[in-house]
Amino acid sequence: MNVLGINGSPRIDGNTDIVLDNALEGAKTTGAKTDKIILNTLRFSPCQECEDMPDDGSCIVKDDMQPLYKKVDQADVVILASPIFFGSLSAQTKMMIDRFQCLWRAKYILKKDISRKKRKGIFISVEASTREDFFMNAKSIVKNLFATINAEYTGELLCSGLDEKGSILKHQDFLKKAFELGKKVGQV
Repeated sequence: MNVLGINGSPRIDGNTDIVLDNALEGAKTTGAKTDKIILNTLRFSPCQECEDMPDDGSCIVKDDMQPLYKKVDQADVVILASPIFFGSLSAQTKMMIDRFQCLWRAKYILKKDISRKKRKGIFISVEASTREDFFMNAKSIVKNLFATINAEYTGELLCSGLDEKGSILKHQDFLKKAFELGKKVGQV
């Protein structure tokens, strides 16, 4: 079982990172192999909507997204973690999602059987406010990504009321839920 965690927060060791680490630790207890990508450490450009993109779902822009595409393709479970910024996903997360436009085009416009394996998708999100509509907005975008990469949306952990860096550490309930969520997906 390969579990890929993707951290879309610009803050390393912040709330999103800590919650994701707890989920990955839970998956490890089941024997799953885990890997974590921190988007803010990658060098990649936003989608350029290239006119000459290939019809096989691949992207022609050569940057740090190329290894990420491969890791997503090999994953049995993708855990996407992002803070809420301005009522939606972080810029880093949205930029990564937009780069899957090439795959979306092949799958939905060209109706290509891209034969990507089925996988599970988990969404973890942290926000300072308690606005449920912000989570719903972010979830709709994540669900579109998961559909594109053949990931069944199988779980989520939405943590509200967390503003300061590390404030998640005062909420052991969220950390325990993240660990259990990771354990659950690691066993599938």
